[in-house]
Amino acid sequence: MTEAQPLPGGNDGGAVRIGDTVRRAPGPWTPAVHALLRHLHDVGFDRAPRALGFDDQGREVLSFLPGTVVGTTRPWPGWVHSDDALRQVAHWLRDFHRATAGFVPPPGAVWRSGDQWRPGMIIGHNDAAPYNAAWTDGHLNGFFDWDFAGPVTVGWDLAFTAFGWVPLHARHVVEAEGFTAFADRPRRLRLFLNSYGWDGSIPDFIAVVQQRAIASARGIRRAAATGDPTFTRMIANGVDESLETAAKELAGFPTA
Repeated sequence: MTEAQPLPGGNDGGAVRIGDTVRRAPGPWTPAVHALLRHLHDVGFDRAPRALGFDDQGREVLSFLPGTVVGTTRPWPGWVHSDDALRQVAHWLRDFHRATAGFVPPPGAVWRSGDQWRPGMIIGHNDAAPYNAAWTDGHLNGFFDWDFAGPVTVGWDLAFTAFGWVPLHARHVVEAEGFTAFADRPRRLRLFLNSYGWDGSIPDFIAVVQQRAIASARGIRRAAATGDPTFTRMIANGVDESLETAAKELAGFPTA
């Protein structure tokens, strides 16, 4: 068998590449995520990994999504914050939401994040951030790391994606990532929402982003309290506090 190559990044860790596949330890949510990925493949959405089952070590097996990734270094390359990247991400999310709109989770599906599924919801990626994107020659191949996929509203998934790409996160976070054009964020947000096709108001959308950031902070603390090592590391790195800082800063976001 081809030698395993450890893949960097992520709070979970432990993923390895073997040939054109990625192997990683599964969780209770993995069967539901695989059902979603199989649905995407069946409807012709090819900008996500394919679920290939499990190997003889019990690891989940996914197809490798090729391309350049931003990795763990800071700041990120300048193209991450380009208008073209922003448009492509919005278009990817729009097409993904259309592809998942007809998906009905299998009975008893367990998700790592999101609410209980009900008609009218979608299964969002819930982590379509720059660190989970793969690019080739300026073209977005898609997003990997689907562990946090789960039932949400369209606006909830859209809010998280705008949070990372406009970006709308706390100033100290996005400055470390290489973004300092804060006065340009209102224009970039409108570009993102128009590219997606969102027709709601900017003030209402910012309110959803704030709610999403606060809910994420609380969810991290709840999960960390159970001893989950992924979320414990997030607490140690101040992720929850940064999310709450972002929500406070957005209270003054220009919406005119």
